Amino acid sequence: MKRTTISLIAVTTALAAVTGFASLTAPDGETTTEAAAPARLPVERSSLLCPAPSSSDLAETRYTSFTPVMKDGVNEDPKDGAAADEAAGAGADTAELRPSAATLAAPDAAPADKDGEAEKDEKDEKGTADEDGEAGKPASDKPLLALKEPGKPVSAEESGGQAPALVGTATGRLAPGWTAQQTTTVSAGSGRGLLGVSCTAPDTDFWFPGASLADKRQDYVHLTNPDDTAAVVDVELYGKDGALKSTVAEGIPVPGGAGLPVLLSTLTADPAEDVTVHVTTRTGRVGAVVRSAEEDSGSDWLAASADPAGTAVLPGIPADATSVQLVAFAPGDDDAELQVRLAGATGTITPAGAETLHVKSGMTASLDLKDVTRGEAGSLVLSPAEGRRATPVVAALRVVRGEGDKKEVAFIPAAAPVGQRATVADNRAKGSQLSLVAAGKAAEVKVTASAGTEGGTQVVKTYSVKAGTTLAVPAPVPAGLRGSYALTVETVSGGPVHASRSLEIAEDGIPMFTVQTLPDDRGMVAVPEAEQDLSVLDD
Repeated sequence: MKRTTISLIAVTTALAAVTGFASLTAPDGETTTEAAAPARLPVERSSLLCPAPSSSDLAETRYTSFTPVMKDGVNEDPKDGAAADEAAGAGADTAELRPSAATLAAPDAAPADKDGEAEKDEKDEKGTADEDGEAGKPASDKPLLALKEPGKPVSAEESGGQAPALVGTATGRLAPGWTAQQTTTVSAGSGRGLLGVSCTAPDTDFWFPGASLADKRQDYVHLTNPDDTAAVVDVELYGKDGALKSTVAEGIPVPGGAGLPVLLSTLTADPAEDVTVHVTTRTGRVGAVVRSAEEDSGSDWLAASADPAGTAVLPGIPADATSVQLVAFAPGDDDAELQVRLAGATGTITPAGAETLHVKSGMTASLDLKDVTRGEAGSLVLSPAEGRRATPVVAALRVVRGEGDKKEVAFIPAAAPVGQRATVADNRAKGSQLSLVAAGKAAEVKVTASAGTEGGTQVVKTYSVKAGTTLAVPAPVPAGLRGSYALTVETVSGGPVHASRSLEIAEDGIPMFTVQTLPDDRGMVAVPEAEQDLSVLDD
């Protein structure tokens, strides 16, 4: 007999990626378990979902898609040799956004506006589901937007209120860090405003503090299903006194490949000014985002808050904000006593008269911060009040710029840190501002402004952010820019950094704006790598 040594690196990688360790059986029957040393590798597949942008005939929507070039250029196009031949033959590098199979009316309740007429999104019923909950064939086999290579964004435009939700997948070298932005301008009407949203990855759990059932508000939660089979969704609503009663918010079917907007006020008869929306799935997964329209303050998208945590950072309150309202919710069993601080250009202060916020378990709390920034852009930092333990919360800001009939609203949810890298697409030559926050330790970040959709050369800048401050700067612009471009933020050193991008497009004296946070793009995943020698007996 002879002993043959076999290395099992590749064999155990998949198992370790799921379980965190690899279990191997030796020839004598003994099982050994070894903690695997994680290796960070690029993801090979990403999914994004964009909601139906608007019901207004005046809507002008731009979609932008982008994948950053990874560190050391590992996802750049192979230029020559066997690697290029292999990549050309594989055909695995795709990043496409396609119209969803349908955008449907909400089940059992056609949402009505104040005149008793269903909103056009639902009235038109761009598609209908069959009895099995399937939406049918996609609206188009042709992608609306197809990315060709990392580092070069692409864009497409749609006009009117018939633009559907989009479902997208990226594979191969276009998957790591893939991002898409949907920006809609509505010049007049009840949905007037600049509505911006980063298309979301499908998930099973979303929190939206900052929604409302007020008479002056029309808030819809948009649900988009990326898969072929139906998803079943529950929507829970929480007001200042706890859960709101509903008979139709549970078990909402979202057909495969379809988008479904649901007017929140049709889910309950209970009135509530400030509401936290909790979206979960019983089966399947969805993308979820809330579209809010106010009678006198315009409209915008409310993206999901970062996962519940004992601290929260809400980055990028404009310097000229005329009204800022904090909305928070404690989903656990314990109340939260939060210290409220504003991180500005030179340091962190406690707003006078708004030092703390008490959030009861299972209830939505709000705090009027008025014009808290007073001419200096800043970010809100929430942490446990002195002597109190950390209690997980979710939070968001409703921010208003302008006054009278020239007001415009936007939302800033609590953000996850930039982490290794984060990207936001559809930046313009004018009107884009970047806010970088070091709530704890000082940090250094690298910001890359990509080439433009129609031309230009990328520009790279490095910024130092002092501890406890917000650095608000005009976004760097590519040299010779034509079209729009993407911004990629990377943490170089120091503590965690939170970031947001504000885009302003003023129209008729109205400071229309939208704010998107920049969480880690999760383009790299930790894949444990295990190696063990097995003795195999040969006759």
